[in-house]
Amino acid sequence: MGWCDDPKSKKYNKLINLPFKYSYEKLFKRENIYDIVLVLNYNMSPIKKNKGSAIFIHVAKKNYKKTQGCVAVEKLALLKILKEITIYTKIKIVNQK
Repeated sequence: MGWCDDPKSKKYNKLINLPFKYSYEKLFKRENIYDIVLVLNYNMSPIKKNKGSAIFIHVAKKNYKKTQGCVAVEKLALLKILKEITIYTKIKIVNQK
């Protein structure tokens, strides 16, 4: 499985099956950061080309290395979030620097 990040595709900003002829991100990583993935409702309805795709909340890499635009948290924290959210939950992302 993958996520299309290519604005030339009709599947832009959507879950896709692999192989795929356009640009995409694989939703399998050796580091297991995509063991749990929450897809945030960014640029989803309607999807606008070139506005950006795929903001996920996923498991953090060791030492919390930076992501490419996602939010990463430790696996136990993500499991706790999963227990508490509903389809009506609003997520606010803030910079704590």
